[in-house]
Amino acid sequence: MTVRPVRLLGDPVLRTPCDLVTRFDGGLANLIADLIDTVREPGRAGLAANQIGSSLAAFSYNVDGQLGYLINPRVVSLSDVLDGPEGCLSIPGIYAECRRAARAVVEGVDLRGEPVVVAANGELARCLQHETDHLRGKLYVDRLTGPERRRVMRRLINPEYRTVLAGSRPHR
Repeated sequence: MTVRPVRLLGDPVLRTPCDLVTRFDGGLANLIADLIDTVREPGRAGLAANQIGSSLAAFSYNVDGQLGYLINPRVVSLSDVLDGPEGCLSIPGIYAECRRAARAVVEGVDLRGEPVVVAANGELARCLQHETDHLRGKLYVDRLTGPERRRVMRRLINPEYRTVLAGSRPHR
């Protein structure tokens, strides 16, 4: 299908919770194909539908050779702790130490509306949590606390960074 441009911080669609998918049709199949094509670009681990301008609850992932998607995902289990660097295509160039669960189980459905369960550890678990947050209008920077949050917020409000964001064309 198509590699779609990624919406950047400041775009209201990133802060708007996505709608549950209720129609499993050709339009949804095209969206999933675009999510998969877009996440296959080098350096990408996950991509939520709102990051490419869709209000539907779906995301794709591509971590350590595991490529897939979930529609209407919901986290059903989290365990252990994983601290590590996290970034976001919608907030280019900013990375932070972010605490996530080391193991995640996420349920959703596929293009036929059939149940899908993805159980993951490590970076894929981080990705599943990150993308599920996106679909609820949350960004990883919202999870930051203490000195790490202050450091990132200073960068985000820096006029130079805001100018770069404002002048950026969406990431392809």
